[in-house]
Amino acid sequence: MSAQQTAGRVARSDALEHLARVGLVAYGVVHLLIAWLALQLAWGGGNGSADQSGALQTVASEPFGRPLLWVLGVGLIALALWQAAEVLRYTGGLSGSGDAKKKAVTGVVKCVGKVVVYAFLAFSALRFATGGGSSSSAEQQQTTSGTFGLPGGRFLVGVAGLVVIGVGVYQVVKGLRKKFLEEIDTSSASPQQVRVVERLGQVGYVAKGAAFVVVGGLLAYAAITFDPSKATGLDGAMHTILQAPFGQWLLTLVALGIAAFGVFCFFRARYPQRT
Repeated sequence: MSAQQTAGRVARSDALEHLARVGLVAYGVVHLLIAWLALQLAWGGGNGSADQSGALQTVASEPFGRPLLWVLGVGLIALALWQAAEVLRYTGGLSGSGDAKKKAVTGVVKCVGKVVVYAFLAFSALRFATGGGSSSSAEQQQTTSGTFGLPGGRFLVGVAGLVVIGVGVYQVVKGLRKKFLEEIDTSSASPQQVRVVERLGQVGYVAKGAAFVVVGGLLAYAAITFDPSKATGLDGAMHTILQAPFGQWLLTLVALGIAAFGVFCFFRARYPQRT
């Protein structure tokens, strides 16, 4: 049996699909919690980090929070495996040429990126479930500091910042051009639901992309100033937005956009893309 056939069987597995749906819901919940923390930060009532570590810490601090984090972690692992199966599905096109090869390369890059994101978030959820979670901002600063010690480390950090900025711009374009509709099967949804999905996706991806651009900008600034403390991740990006002119309202808009993305993830779980 070929890798593509194996990938197809894995991706069509009912058990994996159900777990992937849990993962999509978990992904949405994390974004809703980040949005809530950002709103608290904007209006002076937040003490936790407005990023994924703050969101996971919020869940861990609640009754039955740690068992819930185990469920979220397993679901996110399934979501990563689902995307990994997609990588195998695209590998056959890599040996082709022209548009077919370009489409295959693009598909592999996107899927690998999603696998990394989902796997990292799953790992973080399981760490918090076992009481070993830590601040994402602190971890990024430590990683940046360690990278500075490598030959060409400053250049690597700068490139990483530019890559993150590129990802942010891509997310914004994806939202504006509605490319996210390729990731969700709304054939069984009503016209009203489709319109809601479109609006949520547009607002969500634009807001998330804007946050990524700021995160990448801070990483690039850390490389320019040779100061790892500037690489403060998403939480630092939220504080940077807050300090801008009309920052309170800008951060509120970003938070509402991230919340819209979280709800969009629920629709993705309801209408998952068929491979």
